[in-house]
Amino acid sequence: MTSILFVLAAVPHTGFPIPHGILPLIGIIILVVLVLAVLKAMAGSKGKADSKDFPYESRKVLLTPAERSFMGVLEQALEDKLHIMAKVRLADVVEVKSGLTPRARGIAFNRIQSKHLDFVVCDPKDFSILCAIELDDSSHAQKRRQNRDELVDDVMNAAGIKLHRFPVKQGYVVAEVRKVVVG
Repeated sequence: MTSILFVLAAVPHTGFPIPHGILPLIGIIILVVLVLAVLKAMAGSKGKADSKDFPYESRKVLLTPAERSFMGVLEQALEDKLHIMAKVRLADVVEVKSGLTPRARGIAFNRIQSKHLDFVVCDPKDFSILCAIELDDSSHAQKRRQNRDELVDDVMNAAGIKLHRFPVKQGYVVAEVRKVVVG
């Protein structure tokens, strides 16, 4: 601010008397105007993400045709008595036990953080987790996918949450699905 005042003080005298103490006030006004202009420019750039900074697009649909079809069967089987959640992150269903070192906790969490369950069935009263469901398509025959499935099976077993696996097929018998899921 002193540099602004210095610049103002260096303006040649035009013959008009400048009241004593007005130069600091003019400097403050100029500073406020500059700050407001910078803030307005910053606010204007928010929300206008450049596509190269945010290279994302909508998936259009959340579920694959096979998942959507099975979701319909599940809805019929559970008769609106239980809630069905689709594509739930494994780390939102289970948590790493306490008592581990920070490093061990980090390793354990990293193993599950990007894995998802196809469906999670919850009690509608309190959203407690009753079971999870994986829909196994042909990709589950690949070694890499089998390793992932084994990890998910082990994690769910350790957490004490039932995991039901259904193979993808053309059609399902609602009563059979109900018997497996509800018992």
